[in-house]
Amino acid sequence: MILDRYLLRQFFPIFFVALFMFVFLLILIDLFANIIRYLNNEVPILTILQMSFYFIPKSISYALPMSLLFASAYTLGDLYAKNELTTVFTTGIPFWRFSVPLLLVGVFASIFAFYLDDKIVIPTMKKKNELSRIALRQHITESNSDIVIKARDGKLIYSIDYFDNESKVINGVSIIELGDNGQFVSQIRSPYAEWNETYWDLKNAVIYYYENDFVRIKPLVDDTSYNENPEIFRRNAVIFQELPAKEAGLLVKDLRDAGLPYSRALANYYHRFSFSTASLIVIILSVTMGCRFKKNILLMSLFTSLSVAVVYYITEMLCMTMAGFNYIHPFIGAWFPVFLFIILGLILLKGAKT
Repeated sequence: MILDRYLLRQFFPIFFVALFMFVFLLILIDLFANIIRYLNNEVPILTILQMSFYFIPKSISYALPMSLLFASAYTLGDLYAKNELTTVFTTGIPFWRFSVPLLLVGVFASIFAFYLDDKIVIPTMKKKNELSRIALRQHITESNSDIVIKARDGKLIYSIDYFDNESKVINGVSIIELGDNGQFVSQIRSPYAEWNETYWDLKNAVIYYYENDFVRIKPLVDDTSYNENPEIFRRNAVIFQELPAKEAGLLVKDLRDAGLPYSRALANYYHRFSFSTASLIVIILSVTMGCRFKKNILLMSLFTSLSVAVVYYITEMLCMTMAGFNYIHPFIGAWFPVFLFIILGLILLKGAKT
């Protein structure tokens, strides 16, 4: 449709300029927030530039919703100020139909945002964080030592002194088996165990067990029943934000199966998907506000886009915090802001000028 193409031709130049502006601003904010630490640790200029380069995808992820909101609000406001929207309305085309191309842009932008985060942002941010830790001489707090894992609905408890992810060897192994009622059944001790493709080969293992009210001990005969995946030990020591969505989901499953707290991880997992819908939400909100400004369009569009973005992210942050402390369900914590602002946008769209 001619009007659809015309609207998009007006929209995209403003969108790309806004995206560049917001990305540049976010990179500067990140740089100046850390510049004192960089100078105190005498970080080379090349390393600083590398970290800024790796921060670009993350900046695009943050800037995409704000740029869409600003560009769509400004485009519609400019058309309204020039009385072009009035001409469209006189033809009998409803405002929601005229805005469909922008809504489709929001849908595609949301899909793009998810894959951008999962395939590009996470690897580049991992590299940036590694460079930052090395440059600032920071120690990684995550460790593969002193791991306690529950498996098989809590009936097996693994206590591991150290897990070597490269060779898939666990050292200082203690495995406690509990009965259906939580009573002690046996305990296995082994200096170390090697992963044998399908099970843990426990070396020089002994087993303690009750027999006639006495604790007995005997060498453990080869047992292939201890077959918990090595990933359950590795993911215990990784940074959740540096995992792609698929691995993040597996980490949540591991935490749940191990009987460990998983509400925060589950909320962050849902947030991987809900955050990408921000582009669609801001488009819905922007088309409801775009025809409300006839004067000072640039200033009002910029102010509105920043205000809505701040309110949305604060709401999202509060919900995620409550979900992390298990005050609300993780799904609600991740998706409630999405549903809230979509409903708000539809209500405003119903009352928009037409």
